[in-house]
Amino acid sequence: MIHRYRNNGYNIVLDVNSGAVHVVDDIVYDLIPFMEEDQDVSDDELIKAAGSGYDAKEIKEAADEIRTLAKEGTLFSKDVFEPYIESFTKAKNEKPVIKALCLHIAHDCNLRCAYCFAGDGEYHGRKALMSYEVGKKALDLLIASSGNRVNLEVDFFGGEPTLNFDVVKKLVEYGRSREKECNKRFRFTLTTNGLLLDEKILDFANSEMGNLVLSIDGRKEVNDRCRPTAGGKGSYDVIMPKFKKAAQSRNQTNYYVRGTYTHYNTDFAKDVLHLHDEGFEQISVEPVVSDPKEPYAIKDEDIPVLLEQYDILAKEIIERRRNGRFINFFHFMIDLEGGPCVAKRLSGCGAGTEYLAVTPWGDLYPCHQFVGNEDFCLGNVDEGIKNTELASKFAACNVYTKKECRDCFAKFYCSGGCMANSYHATGDINGNYETGCILQRKRIECAIMIKAALSEE
Repeated sequence: MIHRYRNNGYNIVLDVNSGAVHVVDDIVYDLIPFMEEDQDVSDDELIKAAGSGYDAKEIKEAADEIRTLAKEGTLFSKDVFEPYIESFTKAKNEKPVIKALCLHIAHDCNLRCAYCFAGDGEYHGRKALMSYEVGKKALDLLIASSGNRVNLEVDFFGGEPTLNFDVVKKLVEYGRSREKECNKRFRFTLTTNGLLLDEKILDFANSEMGNLVLSIDGRKEVNDRCRPTAGGKGSYDVIMPKFKKAAQSRNQTNYYVRGTYTHYNTDFAKDVLHLHDEGFEQISVEPVVSDPKEPYAIKDEDIPVLLEQYDILAKEIIERRRNGRFINFFHFMIDLEGGPCVAKRLSGCGAGTEYLAVTPWGDLYPCHQFVGNEDFCLGNVDEGIKNTELASKFAACNVYTKKECRDCFAKFYCSGGCMANSYHATGDINGNYETGCILQRKRIECAIMIKAALSEE
């Protein structure tokens, strides 16, 4: 399978199964479709197919180049991964390994974000703060269920986790106390809206948190429209100085300012660039996922605008990097040389098997976006995963069980996309969230183009 596209003056050909990327001239770009099914097609047939735009010598030389790439296995390569997925799924079911937890330290929040899937931080349930005892059991479960894996991930999440920061500190201390004896290393992440971020919290985060996620949507008017405080005031002026200090204190690494764009700011590239102009180098601004009836939901008519915004952003990132202004946009991060292992490329984040969300009272869910829907409760921290049938369904979800993924060029980069988004869009974790797919394909195209452009430096 190949995918050809033109972006920012580059002719790009992606060989999907090998992952090879080729930046080619016009004649190679135009001939490739004629040779995908039969690389031995005669030069005379190619000359006839190509028309009058090229002379015979050019066509023959281009055809030879294409045949060489095919023989090297970097063009028209076969899918060798599908046979692997059955054994991989079987292993996940027979010997499940949990490697990451999302601890819902607080089902409460001091913001009232319009698009919050957690319903004011309560996940459409009740307000609650996780106790140290529940959190400790969760860490014990992670250690006991992680097999031989050494590196473990724990995200302190909410609601707003700084509302329960004493428990965060105690759990980090407990996790550190278990590392040596259990041959484990914890990488902690704190996700915060910043309202309570002070010197003490930041010092602790810089000491103990491998990553810090700082929630802000971009320009002041954009942020404050969707992210007001519980009292109805805008949050931008409060959090921006704190976030700048946090980014600088972490030497512009191991953090993200993370925002959400909606129907209200379809010009979201301006929000990304605004955050960069304010001094942030690590930026993630993502599309809202919501009930389509909501006024802030992405509309069908927004899609062409959003696709253009990604192109605008990609070109600007290239320009800024060339001028010595580093900027890393999360959705343009792509590794064309190594990248995730095959299993990750096939099955994604591991929700429901390798990755679990833990509620304040200790229930286990496949991820934070399923919390509150009791149909997706997998078990609890006392007994572990009890709903093995549901866990098996998540374990089996991959790019080959999603029919829309099979023929998609992006499948080994998005790994089938977000299972929660698929479920909320279609009622099935093996479904297809069409809007998300359209945007993801564009992001991948832009990311590859950026690599091509910067590789010329």
